[in-house]
Amino acid sequence: MADLSFQIAENVARVRDRLAEAASRAGRAPEDVRLVAVSKYVGPEVIRALVAAGCTTLGESRPQHFCEKATALTDLDIRWHMIGHLQRNKIRRTLPLVAMVESADSPRLVAAIDRIAGELGLIMPILLEVNISGDDAKDGFSPDAVEPCFEELAQYRNVRVEGLMGMASFEGGLDAARRDFARLRELRDELRQRCPNEIAMQELSMGMSRDFEAAIEEGATIVRVGSALYEGVIR
Repeated sequence: MADLSFQIAENVARVRDRLAEAASRAGRAPEDVRLVAVSKYVGPEVIRALVAAGCTTLGESRPQHFCEKATALTDLDIRWHMIGHLQRNKIRRTLPLVAMVESADSPRLVAAIDRIAGELGLIMPILLEVNISGDDAKDGFSPDAVEPCFEELAQYRNVRVEGLMGMASFEGGLDAARRDFARLRELRDELRQRCPNEIAMQELSMGMSRDFEAAIEEGATIVRVGSALYEGVIR
């Protein structure tokens, strides 16, 4: 366990250094960017090492496995984010465990989250997932479908829309990713000028291990980093 904890702590420190350097290049403060440690492929032992190293906001994308993990780690002070597709039949079990749903990918899902959150007595922060790359395999709102939903979204009382989330295309390398991030930031900025008072467009969750520095330089307020935290631990 000592070796594992040491390696994880080193990896976390390296990622935080990269985050700070990217923020500095963009004229931003490191504190303006939240690190979400993606923990979907690791077990409780590694998660405990992550938390000990200061990563207390964790991202999960598979609701069934996440619920089992969260139940086993209730002694830790973790803020869980749901970052993967949330099926409607998993909402009721998932919402009490999470601090945010980053992957609200359709009007129908947002409506279901609002209804069930109300039944559970919760106010759930959400991000609207946008398919900014136009990849047919990705979930999410098309960029031009977000604003037409504002009137409906503004009526909900049990969800709080706080911004956008997106993933860059897997094709085209870092240059293509940077273009996707810039488009998502531009969309967020445009929507922020026109959204109702009930909707906030402050957060911008984008960037993963392979491209989070470019995402920060393009305006990310949240980055979702997995494999870079597990070098030398998971092969």
